[in-house]
Amino acid sequence: MKYKIFFLLLMFACSSNYTPKPRAYVKINLPIKEYLFFDSDEFQLNFKYPKYSDIQIAEKSNFINVNFKSFSGILHLTYVKLNNNLYDHIEDSRSLAYKHNVQANSISEQVYIDSENKVFGMLYDYSGVTATSTQFYLTDSISHFLRGSFYFDTEINDSIVPVNIFIKEDVRFLVESVRWE
Repeated sequence: MKYKIFFLLLMFACSSNYTPKPRAYVKINLPIKEYLFFDSDEFQLNFKYPKYSDIQIAEKSNFINVNFKSFSGILHLTYVKLNNNLYDHIEDSRSLAYKHNVQANSISEQVYIDSENKVFGMLYDYSGVTATSTQFYLTDSISHFLRGSFYFDTEINDSIVPVNIFIKEDVRFLVESVRWE
């Protein structure tokens, strides 16, 4: 008798309309976009950077790091005073950008021209599993050259795509805010 009741309960308890649940990731709370102003006589440039990052400048060097600690990423900036060597710096930047061609699914180039402020350059946007998600260079074609590359402390994968997109917007905003002194 016990087995008959158990068997009846088992038959009615099971449902054939099972829907598998999608794979889930941790919810990421992204901060509100607010920007601070970086102004440097030493580097002869200024730009706006996100409030949720901090600037680190290596002493007696031409390196500026915009550190996104909460996202485990760093935007490495290198400022160079040009000395009739613009072509060399552009080619070095292109070479460094395309070193990731092996891993990237695609690399798109976006020309940047701001004639009013004399800021010209190229923005490289990567898709796929790469160490970097975006790189760029900016110049006034005469005196100033700025190269930037953003790296996470891990490779780009599905779980950090929302953060990657979020920070790419910040890098583009920084690029658009660069002014030479």
